[in-house]
Amino acid sequence: MASKQLTYRSQPFTISYMLVNPGAKKSLLILHGWGSNKEIMQQAFGAHFDQYKHIYVDMPGFGRSSNTMILHSSDYAKIMELFLQTLEVKPAIIAGHSFGGKVATLLNPPCLVLLSSSGILVPKPLTVKLQIALVKLLKPFGMKKIRSLFVATDAKNVNHEMYETFKNVVNEKFEENFAKVNSKALLFWGKEDTATPLWTAQKINTMMPDSELYPLDGDHFFFLKHAKFIEEKILQKCSQNN
Repeated sequence: MASKQLTYRSQPFTISYMLVNPGAKKSLLILHGWGSNKEIMQQAFGAHFDQYKHIYVDMPGFGRSSNTMILHSSDYAKIMELFLQTLEVKPAIIAGHSFGGKVATLLNPPCLVLLSSSGILVPKPLTVKLQIALVKLLKPFGMKKIRSLFVATDAKNVNHEMYETFKNVVNEKFEENFAKVNSKALLFWGKEDTATPLWTAQKINTMMPDSELYPLDGDHFFFLKHAKFIEEKILQKCSQNN
């Protein structure tokens, strides 16, 4: 376990990270999803990719990394760029799960790996739309307790900066960013994923000219059971980029 100190937009950040195979010449950066941390990603992939230096990092506001700013996905990407500069590495492969997939996309690596990435807005169920309307209706009356009942699970138990950050990133339309990807891209998705449904993967796949989609059994965290298959496909398809 280690940490780096860096400054972004005049604000200090402590970024917690861990390395696996630190002596390897080629590097692999793996980014977690919203509300997650580096340990989950290391649990999935730590025993794989023997020829790569693994970089697992807690993005700002998650795990042991600090954040006192309201951010967008683009800010996370810039902070990760600064972090990689402090390590003096340029990863040949960057993988991102869920929210981390959006950040990975913005980093524009030679080989991009998306694991049930967010970025395509999924229509909200009618019940959720009604809850939002109710919260907006009661907001002028200071009904904070009512509002707290309807806060998304991913936004609960976070400070003000991370709550506002969540509202920013969850509503971002990312199609334009996906469409700009010209490098090799591999999309691995859980067939039973309800957070980022398989149809969103199919849409992203059509936007990227050099991408391949692999639907796998499982939900949003399908990759915990399919790390070996994911490793094999990445080594097979991305070797020309290394």
